[in-house]
Amino acid sequence: MKKQLIYSCLLIGATFIAGCTKNFDQINTDPTKIDAGLLNPNFLMAQAQIKFSNTGYDQLLYQSMWSQSLASTYDYYGNGDKYIYAGSGRDYYSRTWNTSYGSSTLVDEMKDLVKGNAAYTNLDNCGTIFRMMILQRITDAYGDIPFSQEGQAKSGITTPVFDTQQSIYTSMLSQLETATAALNVSKDKLTSDLFYSGDISKWKKLGYSLMLRAAMRLTKVDPATAQKYAEKAYAGGAMASIDDNAKVKADNANGNGNSDAAALLVTDDFREVRWSKTLIDYMKLTADPRISAIAEISTGTGKKANENQVVGINTASLQAGMPNGYDQKGGAFDISKAPGYPGTSPADPSVANDAAAPDGKYSRPQFAVYDDRSRYNFLMTYGESELLFAEAATRGWSTGSAATHYANALTADLQTLGQFGTTSVPAASITAYVAAHPLVAGTALQQINMEYFVETSATFNFNETWANWRRSGIPVLTPVTYPNQFAVSTIPRRIPYPLGLPSTNATNYAAAVARLTGGDTFTARVWWDK
Repeated sequence: MKKQLIYSCLLIGATFIAGCTKNFDQINTDPTKIDAGLLNPNFLMAQAQIKFSNTGYDQLLYQSMWSQSLASTYDYYGNGDKYIYAGSGRDYYSRTWNTSYGSSTLVDEMKDLVKGNAAYTNLDNCGTIFRMMILQRITDAYGDIPFSQEGQAKSGITTPVFDTQQSIYTSMLSQLETATAALNVSKDKLTSDLFYSGDISKWKKLGYSLMLRAAMRLTKVDPATAQKYAEKAYAGGAMASIDDNAKVKADNANGNGNSDAAALLVTDDFREVRWSKTLIDYMKLTADPRISAIAEISTGTGKKANENQVVGINTASLQAGMPNGYDQKGGAFDISKAPGYPGTSPADPSVANDAAAPDGKYSRPQFAVYDDRSRYNFLMTYGESELLFAEAATRGWSTGSAATHYANALTADLQTLGQFGTTSVPAASITAYVAAHPLVAGTALQQINMEYFVETSATFNFNETWANWRRSGIPVLTPVTYPNQFAVSTIPRRIPYPLGLPSTNATNYAAAVARLTGGDTFTARVWWDK
């Protein structure tokens, strides 16, 4: 009887357990939670695009002023303008690394979700193309970086190796070639794409344009490979008009505003960040009609007038670029000691300098980047692509006519400003400027790369301004001299690795640093920078 009772209890218990485990997953799954099977991987593309395109504050502090596109007397911008640690400068040089890898992680997750799924073949290949854009920015800034083992933490790789930049470029060019060729307009269309609204033909042009950009980085270290892939990009079909520009519209009203523009609306930045003397002097020398589209000086006099966020005076003849390397501290480096200061006062006395507004005569980005903080972040343009083809052709490579590419680039670069929506260059001025500035064989490389400097500065793509300056040596820039610099007698040529790496990935970090001539410093050079 006792045994029967025990068996009965066991039977009842087993039945109860079986009943529980039968619906265990259903009962214990949160019905409001989204898993991989329910998530549309397209959504991750848009998230990665807005994140990557809108990480501009680091390039505003550093790259914009190292390349002498902008200048500033404000302490906080000492990081870039005067090569000194100011504000939270030691923290900010990690931003290019952290935000870019944060973007690539979203792309990695997207590619994992669609792997092997024929319904997402274009999304997968567009992900590869975009991933190469992201990782090129990182390696160009730091040198050797995690590449082949990047994004594999789920597989247990939490201390990835740092691939050499040479191997990274070899892989990038190969991956861009394969992914771009595999795009098929008859297959899936991206449904959440901030670049091109899913237009696969435009993605194909972007892929070949990025291939061209990567190829041209190698002109000094591997010209044979540079030529090979530049010619492949030309044969494949790169960007063909400004409609192909890779850009993302910021949305200031919903917290995704243009970070460069938003930063420049902070009172100190608005008052003290200016276009550089290097840039404005060159644009005035060439009578560039973009001056009135991008530059202004404040109306009125006095400190308060310089802080008022109102549209200024954009008359080209009144614009003056600020020299880099000065402050407002009253000492030897005070802006009042700059050569030519105050110089000849502008013809309009309302914008002349006075002691209370020493930056009054210097030109700022027109109402903090062309009037509307919701406007576009540019990542690559048709004009840039045409300039690179022009340089390739100048070098004797089979990429068409250098003169034609250059004329196309000038036209496109001036037209591109109209895509901001609130500023533009008149069509007649564009036609006249292009006609007056043909490519001259003897000065072709200088003309091409100076235009690259102007175009990437005007579109606030300072990562590219700095990278192309290091590659080409154009424009010729004079390093700033100032007390307590982290780069003495030279403009910074790379960004040191983030401070946490020696403790989180010590072995691989040490190996990467050992390959740098000069160590983990601002003055060491990445592989392609010779």
